[in-house]
Amino acid sequence: MNKPPRKRNNTTSASSSKDTPPDNQDLEENPATATITVSAVEVTELTQEEQSDRLHLERKVERAFFEAGKALTELRDRRLYRSTHKTFDEYCLDRFGYNRSRSYQLVDAAVVVDNLQKCPQIVDILPTAGGQVRSMTKLEPQEQQEVWLTAVELAGGKVPTGRIVKDVVQRIMERTQVPNTYQLGEVCQILVKDNPELRGKGGCWAIVSAVNDFSCTVKMWDGEYTVGLQHLKSYNYLPAECEQMRLVCDRISRVYSNSLEETVKNLLQSLGKVNRPYFTAVEEKLLKLLELEYRRIP
Repeated sequence: MNKPPRKRNNTTSASSSKDTPPDNQDLEENPATATITVSAVEVTELTQEEQSDRLHLERKVERAFFEAGKALTELRDRRLYRSTHKTFDEYCLDRFGYNRSRSYQLVDAAVVVDNLQKCPQIVDILPTAGGQVRSMTKLEPQEQQEVWLTAVELAGGKVPTGRIVKDVVQRIMERTQVPNTYQLGEVCQILVKDNPELRGKGGCWAIVSAVNDFSCTVKMWDGEYTVGLQHLKSYNYLPAECEQMRLVCDRISRVYSNSLEETVKNLLQSLGKVNRPYFTAVEEKLLKLLELEYRRIP
């Protein structure tokens, strides 16, 4: 009986296929001999119009915080929020999700950039983020320009980080340190000088309640504030006059702690701007009337 023919070709083929590893296995075992195919990508140069568009768009990104600050300043100064909100702070929180601190950070940063642009030595290297100028907002305009030029130099001619700027600001503050000569209980006038935190307090009197290295904590009719020395000016009242104003401040504060109508708040604020160590007879009667009125309220 004849045996069936052996299928050598199929067996050989199967054995060959089994012994030959897949391509990816071969690459893993022999990386030195692997062949990698890279597709060539042609990099085309930008046209003049594209270069102009790129620069324009980059400038928009860099100036985003600056434009936001300028816009907020105009919205505030023109009171364009008044049809929907009572205050600028409420408007910013409701419309943009910005609390008071964030809103005024942007406003103050825009003021700094405006000032830096006036410096002849500062041409193309301007701040690109609010954090780069935040530490400069309390400095005088000339000091801001000095800080930025020094920071750019330290950054090798590039836009400096906020940390570099802050370090330069600290060195200038130490260099220009002025001794704090104010005394507890002293009566001072508030000088705003572009400080947004003191807006509405310009010309008001305040009582020094704490003396710090570079500032004083002062008490006003509506609360306590920490104020830099450059924002204070002593009235040079006599000790007895200072004590009299302290008592008046306490009286006004007690009335102000109540829920008040806007006209009453305005009246108390006007009393807080009296630039003499005493009240007239009419002013004293008005304050007494308010004290009696709000003392009745449980």
